[in-house]
Amino acid sequence: MIQKIHKFGGASVKDADAVRNLAQIVGQHKDEDILLVVSAMGKTTNMLEKVLADFREHNGNLGMEALHEVIAYHDGIINGLFGDDANPEFGENIAGLFIELWEKLQKTDAPYDYQYDQTVCYGELISTSIIHEYLSKCDIPTRWLDARKYVIAEDDTHFRAANPDWDETRLRISKLNDEHIRGLVCLTQGFIGGTADGKHSVTLGREGSDFTAAIFANCLDANEVTIWKDVDGLLNADPKRFADTVKIPHIPYSEAIELAFYGATIIHPKTIKPLQNKGITLKVQSFLNPDHEPTVIDGNHKKNDESIPSFIIKDNQTLVSISPRDYSFMDEHNLKTIFEVCADLNIHANMIQTSALMLSFCFDSDSNKLKHLMEQLSESFSIKYNDGLQLFTIRHYGKGGDMSFLEGRRVLVQQQSRSTMQFVIR
Repeated sequence: MIQKIHKFGGASVKDADAVRNLAQIVGQHKDEDILLVVSAMGKTTNMLEKVLADFREHNGNLGMEALHEVIAYHDGIINGLFGDDANPEFGENIAGLFIELWEKLQKTDAPYDYQYDQTVCYGELISTSIIHEYLSKCDIPTRWLDARKYVIAEDDTHFRAANPDWDETRLRISKLNDEHIRGLVCLTQGFIGGTADGKHSVTLGREGSDFTAAIFANCLDANEVTIWKDVDGLLNADPKRFADTVKIPHIPYSEAIELAFYGATIIHPKTIKPLQNKGITLKVQSFLNPDHEPTVIDGNHKKNDESIPSFIIKDNQTLVSISPRDYSFMDEHNLKTIFEVCADLNIHANMIQTSALMLSFCFDSDSNKLKHLMEQLSESFSIKYNDGLQLFTIRHYGKGGDMSFLEGRRVLVQQQSRSTMQFVIR
């Protein structure tokens, strides 16, 4: 029975030294019946997004240059791990994956979201293939699993933010417990899945590897998920932006959901629900300091930890303000019309504010989604927008804390509830 899931993100496998560090951590847990969920290496997903954009916009010329950069980056990691001793069969496997990626990139007549999922998924496939080979070299018996055969999308129309078909996904993943050999580490990819017929790849949304770990944990009835990060657990703010950050040692599922919803990047927003439903403990631990105590998220913490305010910043926000052209109230009928369009376009509102004649909300900037939103609503509504903004959220603001982030900034929207204050700022 697989009891523990370990998720390693891109930063934890960004170079040869990082992969060696992963192997050391895995070696300490290999006898615990574990499954590893691993992301693409470093910033590979960003690199592949650029490759795809260049192929679609420049007929492949600039795209090949960007693709060669991706290949060279992975070759550097492979050389750092294996030198001249790489198994020829392994080399052929990696080359084959890049050839498949190149073939998928040629199909620029396909819709962007569809082609995105068919190409970007190779970041995880290549990463886990390299790590599988290295763990085997370290005498850690490992079974490589293609997540696209286990995490099954509920349909074949939603790409870049697929939802799992839980019944089919559970049916496939649960079989791993029957097949599992004690002492054998299972290794699979985060972020990606597939359609039931096996013909198409899907992705679960950016940073979706945490969600993948939660899906496997839920379907395997695991006891624990550990997310390995470059910080010592869940902090109350980004240490790159705020001084004197504080580690939050223990919080309940409900508080973790709130923090993830408002943009705490250390946890993917969809991660908690599958774990809470089965009472599975989530730990956030440092791969740089694996001996340090992790943050624990579970159902045993009976009250919200309100003693520590949290500060969360979401960059690259678009603020949209929508008003009916006929000056009718922003009533339930108008709200329904707007939110149905947002749902169809997969626009997630990070903050919402309404008045008698206007609805304002901000979302992660996406020029394509904004264009379609305006096209579908402009006949009945007047629409204004601002790009390049930030959403600043303070959770448990009543406990004080550093407000200097607002100094010298223009606040476009401000609102607060009993426990949360938000500012849309330029």
